[in-house]
Amino acid sequence: MTVQLHDDPAELVADAIRGLVSAHPTIVSARFDPLFVIRADSGAPGTVAVVSGGGSGHEPLHAGFVGSGMLDAAVPGQVFASPTAGQVHAALVAADRGAGVVLIIKNYTGDVLNFTLAAEDARDDGLSVELVLVDDDLATDGENSGTGRRGTAATVVAEKLAGAAAREGRSLGEVAAVARGAAERSRSLAVGFRSATLPGHDTPSFELQPGELEFGVGIHGERGTGRTLAGNGSEIVASLVRPLVDALGLSEGDEIIAVVNGLGGTAGVHLGAARHYLDRALEGTGIRIARSLVGSYVTALEMQGISITLTRITDGDLELWDAPVTTAALRW
Repeated sequence: MTVQLHDDPAELVADAIRGLVSAHPTIVSARFDPLFVIRADSGAPGTVAVVSGGGSGHEPLHAGFVGSGMLDAAVPGQVFASPTAGQVHAALVAADRGAGVVLIIKNYTGDVLNFTLAAEDARDDGLSVELVLVDDDLATDGENSGTGRRGTAATVVAEKLAGAAAREGRSLGEVAAVARGAAERSRSLAVGFRSATLPGHDTPSFELQPGELEFGVGIHGERGTGRTLAGNGSEIVASLVRPLVDALGLSEGDEIIAVVNGLGGTAGVHLGAARHYLDRALEGTGIRIARSLVGSYVTALEMQGISITLTRITDGDLELWDAPVTTAALRW
């Protein structure tokens, strides 16, 4: 039987939130009926709040990004399951400071449904709410994808830029436009080398043969678009970067933010090497990485693998990216 670190799978998410609050009491606090995470301080009155959330199992997304300069609240569901509309509504009401709320949603059916219902209920209560959909996963970009591209690690970029814009005192529409623009100018791709096992289960969501990788995996253990034999590190990273460059229409003179993201079971030394291989993949293109983030930020439990996100930057993005942020998982 697979050994997993929990007392009760049904209480795992709440226990994880309790641990987060214990570790970072000056940054976050939590409400448990219904469950959501909120900033420990109140933020500046009259400024826009930024709220996000979704299924757990992707830590530090989203609760790890609650704090000054990023999210004002995050709403966790159970592992790989959307939070309820009631949870989201309670977080919106608690986070609002009188200037409205930007609600950032990853493109998954349950999240879109429940977060939209919560936004409608909040509007009925008199709150102003702007929805922003993140749909960056290039592996699900096609006519047969059904619901459109999935939302993955570009969520971190959208949340960081929006949080900084809100902290500056920008209007609800302006903050939403910052987040929406970041999502529209981002694409991501991932590969998995080993799948994850859900809490309370004994087998991983898919099996790979030695030397194989799953190309285009999702962050809920979804199978990818194809299975291939793994090359060396440079070849794997290049196989992710080339389609991203093409999809974004990047060319000489363009500047980007790059996120080299571990899916939960990838060692830091490999992520550092992947950042170097990203430089190699872009060598000679004239595309400049203006800023980068390297680490495990949007995970899929203990899946071994990486994702790469490229965001084409526009005027003002770097100032927002560089603006101070203090969260459990991201701070400068």
